Amino acid sequence: MKHHLLLSAVALIGAMSLALPVKTTAAAKASAADPVRLRVDVDRTVLPSETTEKAIVKIGLDCVRLPRRDLRPPVNLALVIDRSGSMAGDKIAKAREAALEAVRRLGPDDIVALVVYDTGVQTLVPAQRVGDGRRLEKAIRGIEVAGNTALHGGVVRGAAEVRRHMEGANYVNRVILLSDGLANVGPSSPEELGRLGASLVREGISVTTVGLGLGFNEDLMTRLAQRSDGNTYFVENSADLPRIFAAELGDVLNVVARRVVIEIEFPAGVRPLNFVGRDGTIRGQRAELTLNQLYGGQEKFALIEVEVAPSKAGVEIEIARARVNYEDAVNQRSATLTAQRNVQFSASQTAVVKSADHKVQADWAANTLALAKDEAVALVDANRRAEAGAVLRQRADQLKVMSEVYKNSAVAEIAAPAPAAADKMAREGLGNAERKIYRAESSQIRNQQATTQP
Repeated sequence: MKHHLLLSAVALIGAMSLALPVKTTAAAKASAADPVRLRVDVDRTVLPSETTEKAIVKIGLDCVRLPRRDLRPPVNLALVIDRSGSMAGDKIAKAREAALEAVRRLGPDDIVALVVYDTGVQTLVPAQRVGDGRRLEKAIRGIEVAGNTALHGGVVRGAAEVRRHMEGANYVNRVILLSDGLANVGPSSPEELGRLGASLVREGISVTTVGLGLGFNEDLMTRLAQRSDGNTYFVENSADLPRIFAAELGDVLNVVARRVVIEIEFPAGVRPLNFVGRDGTIRGQRAELTLNQLYGGQEKFALIEVEVAPSKAGVEIEIARARVNYEDAVNQRSATLTAQRNVQFSASQTAVVKSADHKVQADWAANTLALAKDEAVALVDANRRAEAGAVLRQRADQLKVMSEVYKNSAVAEIAAPAPAAADKMAREGLGNAERKIYRAESSQIRNQQATTQP
């Protein structure tokens, strides 16, 4: 993403960051029973007058944690587990342990299917109520390894099992995919798996991917998760699998809203440019983004770059208006929230700086650094290591200036590791584990994925 440099230090930061935050918020009115709170924020509530400015609009969704676990909607889950030959030994043992942990966290009325794949795909337990869990546990304990890796087929079969219980039910629909190897039977490219993820999310099915060890294709796994609005994990040590599955079930068992559509309208004089970190659509003065589900106790948000036409000092305008439609996952009712945000213009640089919101600034910093890491990985892959290091170093320098001007310690902390990483990347490129970490962390940041602590 290119940023135009302005003359003053404050304007320089505004153009490079495009996301300097606000101290006040415009929140939608919501009843106490609503599980979602909508906010429209902007990088600065005061913009420099008499100049074309770039800013970031943040649409924030704060989700209320369920007061009682028994209020949650039931889960419709397919566990899709790689049992190819590379999973032999401790990997398959820990995979079985993780799957057992998942089953134990579910209730008797939740739906679970167990699918395994190697050269072919086999449904060990068709989608059915968990009940006392004994049949599932017996099947999980009996998983053995053999053959190659029909990953695409495993996901397709898992989704087919989920579909069996989607009609007229209040289920949270999810596929959890575990793999330690390259997809070598059937479709195997990130683009093909990305298309599969995009088609599934349109049905209301998200796919969470868990990549184990150093042999899987991280581009494929993260693309599948991102395009289906699922989570993604990189697990180098198989001993961490039970903890990761527990963390994922923590999200699945805490869905409070789904089928979320965010629509943003911008008035004349405010031109939307692009989303930062998420894939949305922009048509004229309108932007739109869809999410499959929201989790209680978490924030999800969208960042949109906008260009604001010049205005005189003292003028106040509306910069954006948002509308969010969603389905309350607990009460099975449709709901709509609206909110808007105004900004003022001033000739005072001090007023502009004082209006910045450090939280939005840090959100932008984290997402733009994640995008820079993705770009750097692609450059390393093309054997352009010096350029990869330069991309990271340039973004780190921008964030350092931003943190100093706005005295934002959160941005400084986000940027701090980047210069050393850039130097190392320019000298050595990326090792297998480092590349997987970069891809997983970028995906987690852009998806605003919660920590992996259960």
